Amino acid sequence: MRITERVKQILSWYQSDNAGTLGNLYRLLMSGRLAGTGKLVILPVDQGFEHGPARSFAPNPDGYDPRYHFQLALDAGCNAYAAPLGFLEAGAAEFAGQIPLILKLNNSDSLSKLGGAPCSAVTASVRDAVRLGCAAVGYTIYPASDARNTQFQDLREIAEEAKAHGLAVVVWSYPRGSGVSKEGETAVDISAYAAQIAAQLGAHVIKVKPPKELVEHPEAKKVYEKYQIPIKTLPERVRHVVQSAFNGRRIVIFSGGEAKGTDEVLAEIRGIKEGGGFGSIMGRNAFQRPKAEALKLLDEVMKIYAS
Repeated sequence: MRITERVKQILSWYQSDNAGTLGNLYRLLMSGRLAGTGKLVILPVDQGFEHGPARSFAPNPDGYDPRYHFQLALDAGCNAYAAPLGFLEAGAAEFAGQIPLILKLNNSDSLSKLGGAPCSAVTASVRDAVRLGCAAVGYTIYPASDARNTQFQDLREIAEEAKAHGLAVVVWSYPRGSGVSKEGETAVDISAYAAQIAAQLGAHVIKVKPPKELVEHPEAKKVYEKYQIPIKTLPERVRHVVQSAFNGRRIVIFSGGEAKGTDEVLAEIRGIKEGGGFGSIMGRNAFQRPKAEALKLLDEVMKIYAS
């Protein structure tokens, strides 16, 4: 398939990058059913590490097998599949070259509570990503954590190494910790700030949670009110978050979040699409369903983004 004008436009936003990195961004944007549209639907499966095996895979026991998720992403026509080291090592050779892979370089577990300083451990390397044939590396930061500065510094070093090896950088930017309330983690001003931080740290693709109609910080609230920034609807909030990532010159995708009903998922996808979001990274809402249901849901999601 030839490169489309939309993908050419997106690649033009990353002129500081080398040919290898641009080639891997091309792979992400030109793979799967949404190839060439500038939209992305990625299957992420890091929940086994983050939440535990039973909480993640008992609803659909096929998911205990790492190879199931490679095949699900392929059958659904996803742009890419993202997972930690162990899951990718268990299937990268069998599925080599069939779908772009994103190696999640840091993870945390649910067995310890870190209070105001949530921080994920680095659990894989850029060299692992190259060895496994990945198109990109993924890294989670927690803006608002007391440990955020260490995370930002680690990400800077990882992004530098990844780009030197021709890989793209995907950043999960999830505000969490003493700097925000639990409800404020998805406030529109916080989500927009999280997208800006990830962009400033050199992310090619930024993953944030869909923003809610709430402004967390009092100083930000004054600005939102003074300049009448529209945040009433989900499309308005998504548009503002995308604008906050260099006026839309960085790819911003949105997480699917906790498992929920099909109608709720699709309503959210419509809002993201209408607001100019670049797509979704959908895990539990896909792989926790029986495969036929998961494929049907992902089919509907892709139809919305392709429309």
